[in-house]
Amino acid sequence: MRLLKAAVVEECAASRLAIELRQAVLAKLLGYGPASMLAVTAARTSAEDPLSGFELGEHPDPDPPEGWEVVRVCAASLNHHDLWTLRGVGIDPDRLPIVLGCDAAGTTEDGREVIVHAVVSTPGAAEDETLAPDFSILSERYDGTHAELVAVPQRNLLDKPPSLSFPEAACLPTAWLTAYRMLFTKGELRPGRTVLIQGAGGGVATAAILLGRAAGLRVWVTSRDPAKGERAVELGAHAAYEAGERLPERVDCVLETVGEATWRHSLRSVRNGGTIVVAGATSGFDPPAELQHVFFRQLRLVGSTMGTRSELADLVGMVDATGVRPLLDSTLPLSEARDAYARLAGGETFGKVVLSTDGDGG
Repeated sequence: MRLLKAAVVEECAASRLAIELRQAVLAKLLGYGPASMLAVTAARTSAEDPLSGFELGEHPDPDPPEGWEVVRVCAASLNHHDLWTLRGVGIDPDRLPIVLGCDAAGTTEDGREVIVHAVVSTPGAAEDETLAPDFSILSERYDGTHAELVAVPQRNLLDKPPSLSFPEAACLPTAWLTAYRMLFTKGELRPGRTVLIQGAGGGVATAAILLGRAAGLRVWVTSRDPAKGERAVELGAHAAYEAGERLPERVDCVLETVGEATWRHSLRSVRNGGTIVVAGATSGFDPPAELQHVFFRQLRLVGSTMGTRSELADLVGMVDATGVRPLLDSTLPLSEARDAYARLAGGETFGKVVLSTDGDGG
């Protein structure tokens, strides 16, 4: 009798859940109840299995505060930052669940086609907004761009040039802005100088190859995968070398986003008085410092994070004027975001992975 009663209770609960789900779907179709959108969220974090915290489903529409604007996302690219968030790096657990994604291009309510600058900080808090005390990027304190809608400060919107597609424009605000700042602001590189880019294939690396070549730099790359090295040369690099291989000569500047796996090589590959610009450490944060190289050879070690709105505007202008375009690894519909994340996590990408909200992945 006790088992029969439990079964009846369980069946009633399942029936109530089914009714509630039908009511929610009907309310959305009829425009009643709280509005929601399709979004990718970090529901929880795991250093060992980051995709275990990935969720794709309905999320409340953004409710923008004064001075913010809602953008209908047409395309949004993926970055390793998204995977780091799922690993629990740089995110306060109290902010979960949070919509992932830093980059987007889309349209405003009045039809303006825009690129979204991902850096959020108090206006005037610092001359360089990336150094502001309250600096953050979308998906750290505020919901990100891997959704149908995103709310951002109005000052974060830049006009998208007609020459750029939405998927191309969506690649610029993080990886491409990072590469631009590393090359020209922090690296202070000028035409004719030689730059070594560690780790061909990633979003920042491919951006640096294309931007560096367009700016008249001699561009060398390294890769553990010979096929990626060949593709980098096809893309515009002057030469590709195996990871750790001794170079024909030392370079003026090294762009370092790999970290532990390439740090020793970076120290030995830069000329005396040269510069290593560090903007990431995908293979680990704690390489041996080998400080004797730094002080005896008077190396400049420069950190770089994202970029300013004005740098993004300069980057957009450069891309528009030169015709250089982001390399797209793949474009998938938002509904297939899990496959996109798995592709990025697998480390087999060459170029940027982009999510599209037009439903066909194009």
